[in-house]
Amino acid sequence: MREETPTNSPAAGEGLIRAGAIVFFVGAVATLVTIAPLFLGTKPFPTYMFGLSMLMGVGFLIAGAGVFRSIAAGRRQARGDSR
Repeated sequence: MREETPTNSPAAGEGLIRAGAIVFFVGAVATLVTIAPLFLGTKPFPTYMFGLSMLMGVGFLIAGAGVFRSIAAGRRQARGDSR
């Protein structure tokens, strides 16, 4: 039986994992920019920068959702479901 998904197509959840990684790294950069004034002795950044730092957690959750989606697709494929 031939597989329905072409070999070069992205797996289920792969897009979420990539998007989560991008959001995580944007949050990581925002965190570094936010804490830099503490070490440099300059004026702190505005409060919204602390909000951008929260993107690290959001990106981690998005990537985690992609991993779980990939796991679920693998289980469905192993059972033979075609959802």
